[in-house]
Formats: sequence, structure tokens, C-alpha cells
Amino acid sequence: MNTLIDLLQPTNPDGRSRILVTRRLPGKRWLDILIGADCRVEIASTNQALDARAILEGIGGQCDGVIGQLTETWDEGLFSALSAAGGRVYSNYAVGYDNVDVESATRHGIAVGNTPGVLTETTAELAVALTLAAARRIVESDAFMRSGHYHRWLPDLLLGKRLYGRTVGVVGAGRIGSAYALMMVRGFRMNLIYHGPHRKPHLENAVALFSEYLQGVDEPPVYCRYTSSLDDLLREADVVSLHPALTDQTRHLLDAAALDRMKDDAVLVNVSRGPVIDEEALVEHCKSHPDFRAALDVFEHEPAMTPGLADLPNVVLAPHIGSATEWTREGMSILAACNVVGVLNRWPPVQGRDIQRFLSDDRPQLTPSIVNARALGMPILEAD
Repeated sequence: MNTLIDLLQPTNPDGRSRILVTRRLPGKRWLDILIGADCRVEIASTNQALDARAILEGIGGQCDGVIGQLTETWDEGLFSALSAAGGRVYSNYAVGYDNVDVESATRHGIAVGNTPGVLTETTAELAVALTLAAARRIVESDAFMRSGHYHRWLPDLLLGKRLYGRTVGVVGAGRIGSAYALMMVRGFRMNLIYHGPHRKPHLENAVALFSEYLQGVDEPPVYCRYTSSLDDLLREADVVSLHPALTDQTRHLLDAAALDRMKDDAVLVNVSRGPVIDEEALVEHCKSHPDFRAALDVFEHEPAMTPGLADLPNVVLAPHIGSATEWTREGMSILAACNVVGVLNRWPPVQGRDIQRFLSDDRPQLTPSIVNARALGMPILEAD
């Protein structure tokens, strides 16, 4: 049986710094960035998720950095081994890092990178697509056609939900949540109610400006309202879209009681993390509320689904493709590589939204995103 060492494909074998990459990444520029920084890059040539034993084998006795996947659990054991091997950086090929024990990494002096910015619009677009698919019963309609059941137009065939002018509720108005909110407000003239730990003045201002425009062309205005009460959002919104980070506080944020507070014909969308929803409760709710719609890109026990979920006609399912465009996935690869190179070269991390400059050929001598930069005492360069 092959070990991980047998499956590692070395590139630039004479490089000064050894970098382990636990899955081949899209594009080529990320690899050129690492090679240009005199790195020996060893890539696991497997599509299987690596367990801790395999990753420990890959780290070995000398490893300067790792680019890993959200399907891996990076805990005390792995960061201890990486530190002992001389490692200084772990870059998660994702914007979320709930699979990473950041405190353990910090204790071992290891910088933890992620890949924000390039996923924002792409993931928001997927959330919009799922919203429409659920509201207008696109997946049911596709199956209806493919099965040969369509014989004639009928006035009551596969009636869906009209979104125009209704209310969208966004839970977690960070970058992706805000982008989704504005797409729904601007595209479908929906009113917005949002919930999270903090108000988002830039989001409220954007909706206010759009509302002024609408009134200027004799269309009805729209509004944006922040609520500190999740229950209020659930009761009011026709569409609820989930975009929070996964924490102890947001795990099972939508349980049976929360689902019961939603409208009977509401649309629920999740492109954040699966455990935000109690999936067993969702299955039972969708069974007992046939007009309720759910659209999921992530799952509580991913890649497994809760029994019964796949049998529900009022649920749309996607295999975690929120960021799945060529441009975005290659951009994530580039940012992950830039995080590694930046830390190895002791370039300061940058805080802010200007991630696009790292995708150009004229990349700055900065590090895109280190989530524990302050905890490590790294000198942070504030972005304009």
C-alpha cells in the first residue's frame, strides 16, 4: 500500500524551503510563486482527504510550511509536529478556518493564513442561484422534464415563490453576506433585514443610495434594517440566507425551534458551514412544511447527508461549490502561496479588502491574510 511519501510529487527539488501541499491546487501561478521564492514544493497526488497520520508523515523531520485543505483538522498534534520540523506557516485553502485550532498554532509560533476577498462575489452568486432554484423549483422542474411527465402547459404546474419586492434576511453580513444582500436588493428590489454581532454602515448606506435612485425613477423605495434579534429576522423574512462563521455560538443556530419561527413558505439558503443548521431538524421541518424550501451548499456531516435529506423535493442540494469558478479557485491558490512566501520572507501582513493586487504579476512584498497576525506580534500594514 502506498504511503503519503510515495504519493508526494516534488517540484524544484533543490529549493531552500520545503513546502508541503496536501492537495493539487488549480492553476499554475501559485506554484510559480513558490518556486520563485526558492521553495521545494511537495504536492500530494491524491484526491482523498488526508488524515492526521498521513499529514504527519508528509511533514516529516523538516518542513517550512504547509498549504492545507478545509477537509483536514489542524489541531495541537499537527501544529506541534510542524513546529518541531521548523515550520513557520500554515495556509488554509479557504476563507473559513473552523478546521484550524488557531490558538494551538499561535502557541507554536505558526502563522495561519486564509484566502479572503477572491471568494466574495463568486460565493454570493452561488447563494443567489440557490435562492432562485429553490424559490422557482428549478430542480423539481428539471426532474419533471427529464422523466417525461411534461405533456402540456397547466395554470398550476410547479408554482413557485415570487421574490420581487419581498424581504430577504441575511444572517452574518460580512463580505459574502453583504455582497449577496446587495445582489438581492438591487436585482429583485427586495427589502433587507440583517442580523449579526455588529451593524454594517457601508451596507446600510449602499441600500439607502439605491433606494434614493429607485425613488428618482418613480419606483417604490427599499429599506435596510439591522436587528439584534435573530427571531425577528426569522419571522419577517421571506428568504433567509446564512453567512456566519462557524463558532460554538453559531453551531445549530437554526434548530427546530428557530425553523418553526420562519414563515411556512420561506426559503432557507446556506453557503456558510453545514453545522450552522441542525440537519435532522431541517429534514423533519421540510417534511411537515411542503411549501418551505431549503437550498444547501454545505452539510452538517459533510460529505455525508442526514438520512432523508436527499429524498425531499423541497430541498436543493449542491456539493460545496460556492467558490467553484476557475478564476476564484486559482485566486485562492495564489493567495495561499503568497501567504507562505510572505511569512517565510517576513513581509508584513496586510489588513483590508485590497486582495486583488496579489493576483497581478506585480505582487507587493506583503502577506495577504494571516488570521493570528496580532497574536503573533507580526507588524501589520494597514491597507488604504
